[in-house]
Amino acid sequence: MKNLELKIPPVVLVAVVAVAMWAVSRIALNSHFTFPYVEWWSAGLVLLGICIAIAGVLQFRMAGTTVDPRVPDQSSNLVVSGIYRYSRNPMYLGFLLALCGWCVFLGSLVSVLFLPVFILYMNCFQIVPEERFMQEKFGASYRQYRSQVRRWI
Repeated sequence: MKNLELKIPPVVLVAVVAVAMWAVSRIALNSHFTFPYVEWWSAGLVLLGICIAIAGVLQFRMAGTTVDPRVPDQSSNLVVSGIYRYSRNPMYLGFLLALCGWCVFLGSLVSVLFLPVFILYMNCFQIVPEERFMQEKFGASYRQYRSQVRRWI
């Protein structure tokens, strides 16, 4: 399974999961839900997710380090300020929130099952390998940061 580590760009994974959620929502028509203002709630979650992800990208840009998660060894700086004071992975958190908003918009209980799959995949094949690189490269500074800031939120 190590051959899957750092291979699929997270944005591509989000797109694949979103399409899968949509496809399943079309097949399992008897598992739908709705509630008042569902469009507003879903749009709010997607917008919040996008804003959090962009805040993470901007913080990396300001620190002059790579935003390509497939090459964590090219990280030049340990970013611990801004949104990174609250989440070690705000870009991934933003993607998850956007997928939550998509799920609410679809109104499909079955599509909810893809959210933990996304989290598990990201943890196993993206975040843990990144954390290994950060530990090797930044040592005690990264250990201290990791002890103070949660992985997701």
